[in-house]
Amino acid sequence: MPGIVNAIPPRLDAELTAAERSRILAKSALFSPPPAVLPDGRRDLVGLSREEMAEEFAQIGEAPFRVKQVWHWIYHRGATDFAAMSSIARPLQTRLAERFVIGRPVASTVQTSTDDTRKFLFRFRDGQEAETVYIPDPQQDRGAVCISSQVGCTLSCRFCHTGTQKLVRNLGPAEIVGQFMAARDSYGEWPSPRGETPRLLSTIVLMGMGEPLYNYENVARAMRIVMDNEGIGLSRRRITLSTSGVVPMMDRAGEELGVNLAVSLHAVRDELRDELVPLNRKYPIAELMAACRRYPGATNARRITFEYVMLRGINDSEADARQLVRLIAGMPAKVNLIPFNPWPGSAYEPSSGNALHRFANIVMDAGFASPIRTPRGQDILAACGQLKTESRRIGQGGV
Repeated sequence: MPGIVNAIPPRLDAELTAAERSRILAKSALFSPPPAVLPDGRRDLVGLSREEMAEEFAQIGEAPFRVKQVWHWIYHRGATDFAAMSSIARPLQTRLAERFVIGRPVASTVQTSTDDTRKFLFRFRDGQEAETVYIPDPQQDRGAVCISSQVGCTLSCRFCHTGTQKLVRNLGPAEIVGQFMAARDSYGEWPSPRGETPRLLSTIVLMGMGEPLYNYENVARAMRIVMDNEGIGLSRRRITLSTSGVVPMMDRAGEELGVNLAVSLHAVRDELRDELVPLNRKYPIAELMAACRRYPGATNARRITFEYVMLRGINDSEADARQLVRLIAGMPAKVNLIPFNPWPGSAYEPSSGNALHRFANIVMDAGFASPIRTPRGQDILAACGQLKTESRRIGQGGV
């Protein structure tokens, strides 16, 4: 019977909580980023929480109110030099410069597509690299910054170019928030727009290189900085975290961050998803759907997005579309249908236009929005599933 594989009841939530989260965090620690300290001993202030910044300032005898001043200059004004902080006396500017830096990743290359999508290859202090993409809205002066959370990826999804690059390491909070800040440098969008003032870089999507929930603590620290109202001030409804289904961490992300959730689904049967998204062998579809149904904050106004890459003859049948509808029935959800973006050496082909529209119509007729995503930045390998760098894990042959 169709869907019988997914009828297996999910494991009890208790079995997925403390012990498994601890295992995930312990494994994540093996790929920790290097300390955010320069060879000369100066500490990067970007990526520190307010409390951590206050501790650093206390060590040099500065009062807590200085944190608010410096935070404003870094995250609202976009300052990268203490000498530009005109509300701070020059002697203190000098003291801060002796002890701290305000870092940014360095753009090794910047490519702009014929459709104005811009891809940055950012290099970090240890020489490792990750890609970030700005996708402008074709009709309005706004757009999404697609941010990476890891150098490489541990998931090896079969249709994804990034998945062919082994995980090198996690990105730290400074490196994650720094991607957004460096992209804003590129477009000159400082100071941070306030209130209803339009933003050119209006949303963040954690859909770049890596699985954000396998680097949860660094991602969470970075997003709290982004959401701080006295700095960048981007609301949680303008941030989307995409996961392939790290079920135990989905609960924690929902409780602690409450950002929008996108799920890389790509198949509606366990045997196929096991192949396309190997993480499914650990957290099968029934468990993933249960986690989506309990995700805090999911409403009709803030629906869970299911990402579905359409692969010719693999997952694009009308039966697949009907099974997808059954899986998400009763859930505040929408489905993004993504035409497969080819990359060198890929074994898959994009679905035909007819298959795409038949699939979309079945989902829409069931009452779910089902837009077909227009590929962006394909000519510079900046489209969904095309990101990859040459970084390798030092001392382990790139594995």
